Amino acid sequence: MPIHGSARPLPRCVLQCSVPVATTLACLLGACSPHAPAPPAPLPQVAVVVARAQPVPLTRDLVGRLSATRSADVRARVAGVLLKRLYTEGSDVKAGQPLFQIDPAPLAAALDGAQAALAQAQANAINAHIAAQRTRDLIASGLVSRSDLDNAEAAERSTAAAVQQARAAVSTARINLGYASVTAPIAGRAGQQGVTEGALVGQGDATLLTTVDQIDPIYVNFDEPAIDIGRLRRAAGSGSVTAAEDKPVSVQLTLPDGSAYAHAGTLDFTGITVDPSTGAVALRGIIPNPDHQLLPGMFVGVRLISGEVGRGFLVPQAALQRDGTGPYVLVVGADDRVVQKRVATETLSGPDWVVTQGLADGDRVVVSGTQSARPGASVAAVPYARPGEAAAAAAPAAMSASGR
Repeated sequence: MPIHGSARPLPRCVLQCSVPVATTLACLLGACSPHAPAPPAPLPQVAVVVARAQPVPLTRDLVGRLSATRSADVRARVAGVLLKRLYTEGSDVKAGQPLFQIDPAPLAAALDGAQAALAQAQANAINAHIAAQRTRDLIASGLVSRSDLDNAEAAERSTAAAVQQARAAVSTARINLGYASVTAPIAGRAGQQGVTEGALVGQGDATLLTTVDQIDPIYVNFDEPAIDIGRLRRAAGSGSVTAAEDKPVSVQLTLPDGSAYAHAGTLDFTGITVDPSTGAVALRGIIPNPDHQLLPGMFVGVRLISGEVGRGFLVPQAALQRDGTGPYVLVVGADDRVVQKRVATETLSGPDWVVTQGLADGDRVVVSGTQSARPGASVAAVPYARPGEAAAAAAPAAMSASGR
């Protein structure tokens, strides 16, 4: 029989389980020891873009204002009472289309009077011619004097001149009668009428009745700094830039709501003088406007493509920094250390700088996080997402989250 109070041996399963428990307790006690090493601090994170050499078009974003390619004032060219308007205000009209009708009765009467005066002058000319011919026939017989012949021929010439004058008066009266029907001088869009029916027009000054504007195509007028034009010409002279001089310079528009206009145009005019108040040169582009979406007077964004860099790197504006020496960028090397590189820039191409020197194909250029990136420091590089790309990537994630 067992003796009460004596030690009993532990089961084998208890002995086997006690070893790992003890080891675990020892590990926990060791982790709490003040001599354990601290985990390494995370590297600062920077966003980078990979530089790729490529042909880059030289673009400049400017502000322009639209104007009609042709604008004609429609005026009353004869005096009279305006009877009626023959067109719909704001509609498209053709060249020669009647727009207004002036009372033609006084003008028709003036034409009749001019024709009567012409008939009178022609009758006088016939009589003078007969008299002169009779005198010429009698001069040989001595029945008329030489003086009588001279007077008869003078009367003949005077009446012939009176006939020409009367014909001119008839032509003038006929032209004035034609002006009673006021027509469109050009094809385009007719505006509001300047005077109403019943008004006396053309009395003294040529009364403005309306205007006709041709808006297809349409002009866009804008200015470009003279310093940019000079820089482009110098770059073209050095061979680093190919200027678009032998082919039409492309002009693209951005509408006031921020959307891109569907039809591209070309540069139509370049000024040769610099405005002393702005330091800019006047330029003009001509833009197709088949849908009449563009209207004179509108302000639009103008993107001018004036040349091409044969080998350039597009670098976001935030990546380019400057100091007393000039522009530079920070590049993450293969060992994840930051290196400073001096660069040469040409101009802006939209939101990016065009870098022509200082970068190599495949360089990782730091765009954001530059406050943590110092030359020689180790960083963690992540791809840079442009604002538009980030918003586009966030939209599907937001929609999927809202659908759950």
